[in-house]
Amino acid sequence: MKSRYSILFIMSLALLSFPGCKKFLTHDSPSGVTDAVWWKTEGHAYSALGSIYAGVPAGSTGRNVMFWSGLSDEAVCRGDFRGNYDIYTRGLQNPTWDVAEWIWRDDYIDIRRACRFLENVDKCFMDDQLRTRMKYEARALRAYYHMEIMLFFGDIPIVTQSLTPATNHLKRDPVDKVYAFILSELQACAENLPKEYDSDETWRISAGACNAMIVRLALFFHHYDIARDAAAKVIGTGVYQLYRSEKPNVNNYAELFSYTGKLNKERIFFTQGGCNNAWTTFAPYGIGGETYVSPTSLVVDNFETKQGKTPAELGADSLAIYRKNPNYNNNRDPRLVASVLYPGESFIDAGYILQPFDNATNNTDKIGVQKSTATGYWIRKYLDARDRQSRTGSLDFMIIRYSEVLLSYVEALIELGDWKNPAVALYLNDIRNRAGMPPVDMQRYNSQELLRQLVRRERQSELAFEGQRYFDIRRWGIVKAVMNGQVFGATNPQTGVQVKVQDRAYTDRDYLWPIPEKETLSNPEMVQNPGY
Repeated sequence: MKSRYSILFIMSLALLSFPGCKKFLTHDSPSGVTDAVWWKTEGHAYSALGSIYAGVPAGSTGRNVMFWSGLSDEAVCRGDFRGNYDIYTRGLQNPTWDVAEWIWRDDYIDIRRACRFLENVDKCFMDDQLRTRMKYEARALRAYYHMEIMLFFGDIPIVTQSLTPATNHLKRDPVDKVYAFILSELQACAENLPKEYDSDETWRISAGACNAMIVRLALFFHHYDIARDAAAKVIGTGVYQLYRSEKPNVNNYAELFSYTGKLNKERIFFTQGGCNNAWTTFAPYGIGGETYVSPTSLVVDNFETKQGKTPAELGADSLAIYRKNPNYNNNRDPRLVASVLYPGESFIDAGYILQPFDNATNNTDKIGVQKSTATGYWIRKYLDARDRQSRTGSLDFMIIRYSEVLLSYVEALIELGDWKNPAVALYLNDIRNRAGMPPVDMQRYNSQELLRQLVRRERQSELAFEGQRYFDIRRWGIVKAVMNGQVFGATNPQTGVQVKVQDRAYTDRDYLWPIPEKETLSNPEMVQNPGY
């Protein structure tokens, strides 16, 4: 998609962590000669396929999926060197916006790698069955990268062959055509990829992962029948299950995002080491961390009490109490304390109390201090005490979890008018039970609209900060309502006043991202999105 110079420069920077693949990506052959020299053995095929997997996004590194929370109403991003996400929430993004450029660039590099693999892997001397499986892996990843770009930018070029400088002036294909291409590719790959892999290769893309991607794709475009059927296939494999600790009286949900729960059957598609720098991305500065993504009050208010009602549903007095002390009397959904750190909470060390409203000069956890919280809250997910000393680790990032598929299945049933289906209560209660919450009161939630509201609330509680909220508010049609106006953070427990964080602005233009200026300048066929 770029000129030869820009691609070489980008690839040389982006792949420093993959020295074995670097030449493959910056020359016609990793050996520096020709494709005829490179594509010889099974080992060469594995290396080339590995370079395609290298583009799979991570949580707190790479394409920073957890930073996408800051594009929605559930978090605020700070720290421009990790990408200027914050300007999007104020409607200030333009065709030079770094985040849009990075995602467009990286995904098309990954697509080109997949195309080169598919064009050349037949030259390798290797087992034919393995080669066939690898081809489907490459096709599935290529479809995933197309899906990611399309959900941000809308109409995009479909690329199914590696491009040369003479052939890189492609026009944008309409969304409907791109959608059909992605769906067809993922369906074919789901039919031909393994149901599961050996334990040392569980990170590879599987039939379940392809169907889970179809679920996301179809939900976004309101094709609920396709989403329902794909989710049913994932459920029907019997491969996946919600994580539950083997130890009694443990917060199952919290343990899922720790080293103890790292090896689990809930992860459908994940990145190895994808949260290896969570400590220097989310943790409080006063305890050796750095904070660049901070939760808003909206996401905290969303968590129910253990009686199955939100603080707002209990009335203004109760809401005020829970805003001063979010886990008052330990009476909130256990997913709250697993997802968010709040004022007055002790963290890691029993004697270390988080005090974002303490104005002492030496308080490095104070709101607004560099590398501290912007809202008075911190993300708790993926923070493990074992990473404190080294400030780095090896936690994987779960791109798609089984609980998301269950929630999507339930949502599809509700939107199709099948809200009385027993599966609705069955899967909602399975998720809530794992978290330590009471079952759904089906006499209270006795209509399509009420269940719609419940599953949306449940989705935010379950998937907070995992990167899906941004897409959810867009596909639900509520993005303008929730992304305009004042953003609030934690409540000062001394004054009872919420901290005002920023004013946000969102217009119709912002539904799609700007095509990077470098792309429109180098490709005369590339038309910019409206308003940019």
